[in-house]
Amino acid sequence: MTTSAARDSQFGTLYVVATPIGNLDDISARALAILRHVALIAAEDTRHSARLMQHFGISTPLAACHEHNEREHGGRFLARLQAGEDVALISDAGTPLISDPGFHLVRQVRAAGIAVVPVPGACALIAGLSAAGLPSDRFIFEGFLPAKGAARRARLEQVKEEPRTLIFYEAPHRILECVEDMRAVFGDERQAVLARELTKTFETIRGLPLVELHEWIAADSNQQRGECVVLVSGWQAPEGEDAVSAEALRVLDLLLGELPLKRAAALAAEITGVRKNLLYQVALERQK
Repeated sequence: MTTSAARDSQFGTLYVVATPIGNLDDISARALAILRHVALIAAEDTRHSARLMQHFGISTPLAACHEHNEREHGGRFLARLQAGEDVALISDAGTPLISDPGFHLVRQVRAAGIAVVPVPGACALIAGLSAAGLPSDRFIFEGFLPAKGAARRARLEQVKEEPRTLIFYEAPHRILECVEDMRAVFGDERQAVLARELTKTFETIRGLPLVELHEWIAADSNQQRGECVVLVSGWQAPEGEDAVSAEALRVLDLLLGELPLKRAAALAAEITGVRKNLLYQVALERQK
């Protein structure tokens, strides 16, 4: 099995293969063909992935590639690729590297001049966004928030005035505390969606203001189980607040002529007192 990226090379190819996040029928025919074809599968958890391979009758050998050994043991996968063998990289569920191991291996392989080919498929953050009913044209993915409350709130403060839709992963035993901290930082009325156990039997997608979402989760322990994606609507300035004056626009335009966009917006905010995120958005529009 070859692709245009892998053709005419003496080396093998590293395939980054997405696997199901729940419903096994979501795996693609291409992913199955590649997993059967490669010489070795680098898996986040070989025991977990062995069950997936058994389900589909795939006998390809598995080798561990997780966050604790990825940097140290990446060389053995690289050696197999340099010997002309193809290798597949998978995580426990979904698309590798998305809040999962694989980045260091992919970077090492690319640095060696070896082809890395994506085999797309399920991804929890995209699945959640597609069904959340929140703006999806622009969004940011923050992965897992810190486990400790103070650090979690500090991270949320950093994105409090982010205008794009926010997407987070969260562990079930912390989901209630997480949403409580979001209430404290974002405010009770900010719209949010809990997308839980996506593609599985007890899939739940519920959108409410944060105060109501927190109360709903607290009242039903079932909502504190399983894999969780939390989506929060972006910040919007109240009507009439933070209007950008002509003087602020003049300062911004002058700085944009000399500095990168992000630095220009930050410096203009310091000079004019207008919110940095608002000036950043204005700068984006003015450079289109």
